Amino acid sequence: MHDVLIVGAGPVGLALACELGLAGCSVLVLEREPALGSTLRAAPLGRRGMSAASVEAFYRRGMLEPLLTASGVQEVFGGAAPDEDAPSRPRMGGHFAGMMLDGTQIDLAALPFRLPSPALTAVMTDLEAVETVLSERASTLGVDIRRGVTVSAVSQNGESVVAQAGADSFEARWLVGCDGGRSTVRRLSGFEFVGTDPQFTGYTMQATLDDPDKLRPGFHVTPTGMYIRMPADGHVAMMDLDGGAFDRSQPPTRDHLQAVLRRVSDTDVTIREVHIASSFTDRAMQTTSYRRGRVLLAGDAAHIHSPLGGQGLNTGIGDAVNLGWKLAATVHGYAPDGLLDTYADERHPVGAAVLDWSRAQVATMSPDPFAHAIRAVVRDLIATPDGATYVFERLSGSWIRYDLGSDHPLVGRSAPDFCLEDGTRLGDLMEDGRGVVLDFSTDRRLHASATGWEGRIRYVAGAARDDLGSGAVLVRPDGVVAWAGDRHPDREAFEQAASRWFGGPAAATGLTGGAHLGAAPVQPASLLDGAAPDTPEHLVETDSTAAIG
Repeated sequence: MHDVLIVGAGPVGLALACELGLAGCSVLVLEREPALGSTLRAAPLGRRGMSAASVEAFYRRGMLEPLLTASGVQEVFGGAAPDEDAPSRPRMGGHFAGMMLDGTQIDLAALPFRLPSPALTAVMTDLEAVETVLSERASTLGVDIRRGVTVSAVSQNGESVVAQAGADSFEARWLVGCDGGRSTVRRLSGFEFVGTDPQFTGYTMQATLDDPDKLRPGFHVTPTGMYIRMPADGHVAMMDLDGGAFDRSQPPTRDHLQAVLRRVSDTDVTIREVHIASSFTDRAMQTTSYRRGRVLLAGDAAHIHSPLGGQGLNTGIGDAVNLGWKLAATVHGYAPDGLLDTYADERHPVGAAVLDWSRAQVATMSPDPFAHAIRAVVRDLIATPDGATYVFERLSGSWIRYDLGSDHPLVGRSAPDFCLEDGTRLGDLMEDGRGVVLDFSTDRRLHASATGWEGRIRYVAGAARDDLGSGAVLVRPDGVVAWAGDRHPDREAFEQAASRWFGGPAAATGLTGGAHLGAAPVQPASLLDGAAPDTPEHLVETDSTAAIG
């Protein structure tokens, strides 16, 4: 029996598998498609932006460079070199319902707690590149991925979950459905799925056009919808305001696509040949809960919406990194009471907000004069620094702050990429998936306390180039600040926060440093294990636990 069974080997399922594998869980992934890349991985809108939040997730696990290589990208757009004093301006800002942001209007200094980082803004990529990188990493972590397996039944009891696929059955302690918008796991497990009906049917296609210049490049809203001419030859997307009337059980024909394209673009453009095409809608739905017993949902299985703005991939990656460490702690037996429930507490509001963001975009595309008036107002607003920065916050994921019960401005946010004096960065310290406590205090106040969580939390002491006014920070494995202290951090407050998120200290639980069961810890050249607490000029790491497979 496996610890966790994941249904779906898309980006969300694979990201979750990597998180669990890194934490030493036995993981089986079942995917109905027979091979990687066997579906239309460019659908629905071809290459898409991976937000800063998603880029950070890859960076913190040492997968950013492989992702850039697989995506054919030389650098992160807007990324700042580690030795720069301030973040550079993003080279692309995204869009709201086709209204493009002007990157020169975005005020990065107004974003909360940004520090220079190799992962600053977005990366243009495609699903095949993301899945390739994640599949390779999952395999190195011992994750078992089986393709061409279609799950047909799911049952559970108090101890385990069983997924049936034809004559085969697969048992695990937990099951996570990451099987997309038409999730079989969601349907079989009885999750309630609620939301709003579609306003349009969308199409994307790679086609040969007789007269492509009749279509202007970029996004164009028309009285009957929107069309998008992509940079790649013959790559066109359309949104037809038909109330989602198209029968999506069948692939769209050339004649149908041509009729829609001519109507939406108000041209007589001719499609000579369709090479590949798919359809989608803006139906906005979300499950009322993300867990039923031992079955959980993540990504599109839990929430679907229009692909405008590319929020689906990024929201799903956020689900995976939030859930992974919590489920691993539950599997290994050191999770504090209620830890797994915080997955839905934190991620369900994010999913709901993304659905509303999608609905707001669609509302500005309606052909009625009221929508046109709203669109004009929105266009004026996002042309201002405040408006452009607000939209960029939403697209980048920097708006997300979980309510962790603290009024400290850092707590609940994605941690800034603190850089210590010797050049070691927080991102370097998170590759093995453990929590991290950075102790900036000159007397190493948290040194003794942190040893109680050896193996679950990495303790690192040393001065930072910019500590943002904090004396110490505790960062969860998903990169979220769980606690922050002042110049003289309170040991008791730290211990309470550590117990809340990582269970009781080892002496109380009987767990040893090896309980994490993760990969070998990162060892920057400047780390001095066992350095004396009175040497503030050096970086000190007390956790020297080796990997236990």
